[in-house]
Amino acid sequence: METVVILGAAGRIGDTAARQFLAKGWRVKGVARDARADELAPGVEPVRADASDRGALIEACRGADVVLNCLNPQYTEWREKVLPMAGNVAAAVEAAGATHMLPGNVYNFGHRIGLGMREDAPQLPSTEKAAIRMRMEELFGELAQKRGIRTVVLRAGDFYGGPRTGTWMDLIILTKLRKGIFTWPGPMDLPHAFAYLPDLGAAFVALAERRSELDRFERFHFAGHTMTGEETKLVAEKAVDRRLKRGGVPWTLLRAAGLVNPMLREVAIMSYLWRTPHSLDGARLAGFLGAVPSTEPVEAMRATIAALGLRDAASLAA
Repeated sequence: METVVILGAAGRIGDTAARQFLAKGWRVKGVARDARADELAPGVEPVRADASDRGALIEACRGADVVLNCLNPQYTEWREKVLPMAGNVAAAVEAAGATHMLPGNVYNFGHRIGLGMREDAPQLPSTEKAAIRMRMEELFGELAQKRGIRTVVLRAGDFYGGPRTGTWMDLIILTKLRKGIFTWPGPMDLPHAFAYLPDLGAAFVALAERRSELDRFERFHFAGHTMTGEETKLVAEKAVDRRLKRGGVPWTLLRAAGLVNPMLREVAIMSYLWRTPHSLDGARLAGFLGAVPSTEPVEAMRATIAALGLRDAASLAA
């Protein structure tokens, strides 16, 4: 039995990936801070450790064959925490002799992002968060070349699905579903990249099981579901079997509020992703795996709504 240590196992990606690894017979150790270690998926072995403590992280990863790095500090803490944590993860992965797996996102492409983004597409630090993510991937790329630490980056769009909250889908798009309202943060006709988390978690497992075939540093794109606002609304309507009214996001007011609220300021900075059509080209991943885990969008939306406690369509306002 192989062992995966999941850092940030109580979070959105970590929780869903843990369930997928368990389903495939892996031993799963979940690293989380304090009380969050009590929130892990059934079957996960809890390990209490803080990613800012290098020694504790090294000990937590001891015996790992794979370390899945799902650490994700609050938006307002990226500048202080992301890169120091990445350095600690690198030390822990090297000490364990494990393969490092990293969920990537589309921030790296900055304002140049567009349709059909491939792994070799130019990256641009248009925002501070893009620069941080670029530097983190560069760090692990350097460690792969200089010290043989293998890293596999699997890049995906906006997450949805699974039992954990905190995504655009539950915070914005479906937040007024009980009132019969579908909220879209941008123009309804622009394609947007989404990743259904159970599919993404299964893709991580598939890559982990074939990691010996990979080079020391690899990037793959997870195509997921690319949908416009109109298409996403139709999917949601089919999932609840009724028509929904359309709502929008008052970005002007949110930007104004961001002058005094740091979290809203950070969210507003990234709002360009809702005004820019984009998608990820998953051909390389499909070519390697043969079959990429993919749930039909209506089924994925229906499961997402159920996980959010909105299963009962009769509870929606007429």
